[in-house]
Amino acid sequence: MAENPENEITEKKSLNFIEEMVEKDLAEGKNGGRVQTRFPPEPNGYLHIGHAKAICMDFGMAEKHGGICNLRFDDTNPTKEDTEYVDAIKEDISWLGFHWENEFYASDYFQQLWDFAIELIKEGKAYVDEQDQETILSQKGTPTQPGIDSPYRNRPVQESLDLFNKMNSGELEEGSMVLRAKIDMAHNNMLFRDPIIYRIVKTPHHRTGTKWKSYPMYDFAHGQSDYFEGVTHSLCTLEFVPHRPLYDLFIDWLKKGQDLDDNRPRQTEFNKLNLNYTLLSKRNLLALVKEGFVSGWDDPRMPTICGYRRRGYTPESIRMFVDRIGYTKFDALNDMALMESAVREDLNRRATRVAAVIDPVKLVITNYPEGKVEELDAINNPEDPEAGSHKVKFSRELWIERDDFMEDAPAKYFRLTQGREVRLKNAYIVLCTGCKKAADGTVEEVYCEYIPNTKTGESDSNRKVKSTIHWVSAAHAIQAEVRLYDRLWQCENPRDELARIREEQNCDPVTAMHQMFNKNSLETRPCCYVEEFLADTKPLDHFQFQRIGYFCTDKDSTPDHLIFNRTVSLKDTWSKVKGK
Repeated sequence: MAENPENEITEKKSLNFIEEMVEKDLAEGKNGGRVQTRFPPEPNGYLHIGHAKAICMDFGMAEKHGGICNLRFDDTNPTKEDTEYVDAIKEDISWLGFHWENEFYASDYFQQLWDFAIELIKEGKAYVDEQDQETILSQKGTPTQPGIDSPYRNRPVQESLDLFNKMNSGELEEGSMVLRAKIDMAHNNMLFRDPIIYRIVKTPHHRTGTKWKSYPMYDFAHGQSDYFEGVTHSLCTLEFVPHRPLYDLFIDWLKKGQDLDDNRPRQTEFNKLNLNYTLLSKRNLLALVKEGFVSGWDDPRMPTICGYRRRGYTPESIRMFVDRIGYTKFDALNDMALMESAVREDLNRRATRVAAVIDPVKLVITNYPEGKVEELDAINNPEDPEAGSHKVKFSRELWIERDDFMEDAPAKYFRLTQGREVRLKNAYIVLCTGCKKAADGTVEEVYCEYIPNTKTGESDSNRKVKSTIHWVSAAHAIQAEVRLYDRLWQCENPRDELARIREEQNCDPVTAMHQMFNKNSLETRPCCYVEEFLADTKPLDHFQFQRIGYFCTDKDSTPDHLIFNRTVSLKDTWSKVKGK
């Protein structure tokens, strides 16, 4: 065996079960050796972090095997859908770094689905039911008891055809009739007990207007749409496992018994992405927006993709996180610490290091000449030699962090206290000589003396001190607003806690949310100071505020009012949260 000239050991990453399936299908020549996937969001809200996992799978699988992935909007419920959501979904997918081959909509197939439904009625496989939804549900039975046939189950074909057309004419009211597939009211899969496949909805559709008044249900539209587009692998989450037999049955009915085993869409399910201290689902997120818990879908506390983007997460960090948690057939609650570690790792490589003081107190260097200003070099990123450096100004009066000074300090406190030396980052060593306090005891100013010749490269620069603190020149600093974010929920598993509170108190979701909500999830610091290097910052620029955390410039930031969002702290805070 030839030796690796660089003595490197390369390991092939193990495949997950979906990758193994796809590679097996390709080896066997199924679907003509094609891989075609689709990402099928409903445009009824903004995408959240759970969708990022599906996006990475759908687009990544096609990309890896030279196939294509289509974007298909599941727009079969006009009461909840909007072009705003369509545009936002496309923006999020593009931001994550993926490209769709074609853009489709379930509404593209409304006529084909309608014609298919008419064929089912003619074949005795569907009928119009005039019962209300509550009655139909009561006839479903239980997993151990068969359902009860609808009194309309065997109505004449022509009667069902006439009524089905009336369902779309506008003369019938919503809820007055539905079209049901005639399958088996005793089937052990409850979804097979004559499922509803069409219902009346009179709300105008965002694409088709008022052309349709009767719309297909998801289970009826999804598999057929996959087939119309030539999808080979229909990848979805575990809650659709019971739906798979129905998915296959409708495709079989569509093709009237033709042999599709070697050329048909195959549905495969994987586990959802669940995060601790995070509540997902568009329904819950919509409630947060509408009830004013947050400022909008892109509030940096929201687990939406646009929320993470505004907070300063990068596409690379989200994809890294998804790759690390992997794909299995079992649901699990993932630790937020893993996601934070991914963004720290990515930002450590790319973020420019700057000085910012978010809880300022003035430091006066009493023996430094008044009016003197020095320009010092600050390395932009020690992880990236190509990043270069920038200049920072040093003067007699500086802003430092309030907790970097303690008047009566314990033995292991190594920052500023009277009689102790510390290094000012990129500058001199200083000796603390005292402080000035207000009448209420608050420290107003800290005093020190600098020690000449202690800058880097000077004769006494190797003088040993136990601490280095950051600073900004008071005369040259820019005032800024800094926003510090924490988890939205006080409980580790808010989904289960929400269900528990609702059951115990018989209350609505919003009432339960108020009991779980973390009122300290946003802390605004309006009087912070940053170095003047940040004067020209643009939205979504990434920085490491030295010794504090990673931050990005908010979209509402202006040259006259800089705003920075904390993306993540420098250290893992989630393990401490869990220990409380």
